[in-house]
Amino acid sequence: MTEEHYWRATDRKWQKYWLDHGTFRAEDGSSKPKSYILNMFPYPSGSTLHMGHIRTYIIGDVLARSRRMKGFNVMNPMGWDAFGLPAENAAIKAGLHPAKSNEKNIAIMKGQMRDLGISYDWSREVSTDDPDYYRWTQWIFLKMHEKGLAFRKKGLQNWCPSCQTVLANEQVEEGTCWRCHSPVEKKELEQWFLKITAYADRLLKDLETLKRWPERVKTMQANWIGRSEGARVMFKEEETGAEMPVFTTRADTLFGVTFVVIAPEHPLVAKLAKGTPGEKRVLEYAEKAKNISERMRTSAEREKTGVPLGRKVVNPVNGEKVPVFVTDYVLMDYGTGIVMGVPAHDQRDFEFAREHNLPIRVVIAPPGEKLDGATMPAAFVEEGVQVNSGKFDGMPNTQGMWAIVDDLAKRGLGERTVTYHLRDWLISRQRYWGVPIPMINCPKCGFVPVPEGDLPVRLPTNVDFSPGALSPLLRVKEFLEVKCPKCGGEAKRETDTMDTFMDSSWYFLRYSSPKFAGGPFERKAVDYWMPVDEYVGGIEHAILHLLYSRFFQKFLFDLGTVKDAEPFSTLFAHGMVLKDGEVMSKSKGNTVTADDIIGRYGCDTVRTYLMFAAPPEKDVEWSDTGIEGVARFLRRVEKMVQIAAPWDDPRIREEKGYAFRYPYSRDTYPTPSDEDAKEVVRVAHETVKRVTKDMGEGFHFNTAISTLMELSNLLSAYQETGVAKELPRNYRPGDVLSKPEIDREAFTFALKRLLLLLAPFAPHVIEEWWEKAGEKPSIFNAPWPSFSEEAARTDVVEVPVQVNGKLRGLIRVPRGASKEELEKTALADAKVQAFLAGKAPRRCVVVPDKLVNLVL
Repeated sequence: MTEEHYWRATDRKWQKYWLDHGTFRAEDGSSKPKSYILNMFPYPSGSTLHMGHIRTYIIGDVLARSRRMKGFNVMNPMGWDAFGLPAENAAIKAGLHPAKSNEKNIAIMKGQMRDLGISYDWSREVSTDDPDYYRWTQWIFLKMHEKGLAFRKKGLQNWCPSCQTVLANEQVEEGTCWRCHSPVEKKELEQWFLKITAYADRLLKDLETLKRWPERVKTMQANWIGRSEGARVMFKEEETGAEMPVFTTRADTLFGVTFVVIAPEHPLVAKLAKGTPGEKRVLEYAEKAKNISERMRTSAEREKTGVPLGRKVVNPVNGEKVPVFVTDYVLMDYGTGIVMGVPAHDQRDFEFAREHNLPIRVVIAPPGEKLDGATMPAAFVEEGVQVNSGKFDGMPNTQGMWAIVDDLAKRGLGERTVTYHLRDWLISRQRYWGVPIPMINCPKCGFVPVPEGDLPVRLPTNVDFSPGALSPLLRVKEFLEVKCPKCGGEAKRETDTMDTFMDSSWYFLRYSSPKFAGGPFERKAVDYWMPVDEYVGGIEHAILHLLYSRFFQKFLFDLGTVKDAEPFSTLFAHGMVLKDGEVMSKSKGNTVTADDIIGRYGCDTVRTYLMFAAPPEKDVEWSDTGIEGVARFLRRVEKMVQIAAPWDDPRIREEKGYAFRYPYSRDTYPTPSDEDAKEVVRVAHETVKRVTKDMGEGFHFNTAISTLMELSNLLSAYQETGVAKELPRNYRPGDVLSKPEIDREAFTFALKRLLLLLAPFAPHVIEEWWEKAGEKPSIFNAPWPSFSEEAARTDVVEVPVQVNGKLRGLIRVPRGASKEELEKTALADAKVQAFLAGKAPRRCVVVPDKLVNLVL
């Protein structure tokens, strides 16, 4: 059998064994401590897994397997994010119905996951396009509608002309569609929203409780929520008295307002421009500006453009009348869409004022200094004292800010308030492949919820779902035309479907009881399994999926259906897999196919390499040389097992010249008498200690594997030579110096621990070698090895020696050696002497057991 056939035969043998024996099935309500390990589930829009997917799933699998060995009741489920634009677009491209396209792709991807040996509990598999699943997505929507959190609103929405649907703000990336990257337009439509803003404060505050989330993810969410404390100040148009409320975080600068700017999409623009000499120019500018991307409009480098509205407003603090401009750098989504211009104390306003020859009035100055708006090179944005601010002059501006707001509040012209960058979640989609929104539009009763007993509202299958001007479901008469549940009259179903992120915002709860028919999940099961202990996925989901999931969890918590207000205890965001410095893609011609690599090396080599090549949170550069090195490592372990196995045979390969002195002891630590055997046992204890720490703190899988390679090298040398402490200088791995007499008990004790610790990374071959050694499978039913702190200690330590702060050598000294002994040994070292060049050090800095630094 060739090596390739051996690897693949081993893979398939143990994958079948695990499936047949239900090795990785989770137990509901077990007395063991639970550990819920979760990988973000994929879109079945592609027909194959790429290396990024594979790395994600292996990280979760290594965690799940090691936790199982540590005595946890592990749930490690998998499913499919099967609804939405990704799946629909893939189906259109393939010329298939989305259900058929999904079925085909899921079969391929599921097979690849099994080929990788991922220890999923497939009995808990879910797919979001299953009516038994999306029935409960609809139920959650109805509960939100019941609580006033699901509502319809008319306004300008983000419209993707390519995908022919609206998008939530979070799905517009730098002015383009998150899926197809087409420029997004603005379109006025009435749509369904979820009031996520009602949870803004809790979503922000509870980030503090997520101690095991990456700080960058928490920062991204905090910035997206964007809480700003400030004031709502009422300006009024001078002729009509129309109210033009402004939100500001700098009420201390109100006396410095010399103009007001308004967003081009603000509904007041057309009303106030009407009848003015510049009406046509204003409307043309507004139409053009509102379709510029948000990123461009708010860029600090871009020139600030605008046109006068032809109106003035009254500043409530001093009665001054100032002009109004329509500008593209103000967004309707922030505050009220109207912003006061204070050029002396805001750089953006400063540049706009210089461009349009507007006054620059200083109202904050450094204590004891004067600033002149006419000669200022830039806006003054530091703290200072109020000037030119009436009765507030002389106050520190931080005090004057709230004093001015309180004064306005007494006159009904202002109040303290809070605003957010976060906007309510637009969930309507004018596409076919999604969860039907369970609402019925009655001419008499308005929108009426579908009764819970009528759920699910099933998505019809015989549909022309090619994108068009109308939602595809408008073309299906038998779906569209229904009776009103309230009055019994003729009515029509809602034909928009839900955003795909609705499906993925609660799937982790369904895994606890995927077949439960009495609700979205069984309360007893969800209370046992939640929250998710380890959630593994990509940083790209930091805002969309993770924020929405936290919102759903808090809503269900308020509904009394779950006990936890946060869904994920730990979030691990992994890096990407690169080739030649770039993300793998077919267009760049730098892809590495999983099938090819697994076929050549077996999946365990791929698994171990991806975990070894870089820390999991960092990007990993694919290297053919690196994966070959990992293959050699596994072959070396296999050779040791072949020679030593089975553990209990006292005649272990006598023809090879190896004579083992002791039978293997399973239950006690060996206590060998000779120094080399003692070193083998010590290193085995130290390895268990280091790997256990690396596997439990921050997922340091790469250093864990490196430690196992060190143990493998030592055992290989010991097996070949009988020496573990001081090998001859000319020794090379594989050399047999003599017929060694090695300590069988010490060797097998260490080798067994090597296999146990390596099993989560290379499960198939380790199962095979474990069985050949005479052990009963599965190795994942064996306990994680223990260690002794005392036995792991070494009497000799390696101490780095620096010369003028640069590492120049390593010396081996007894642990606890004195400063004098360390200095003497360092000065006598040949490598160090070469760098001293005959000079005596001016002083010597010694940290016992840690460092010697010789200063010339």
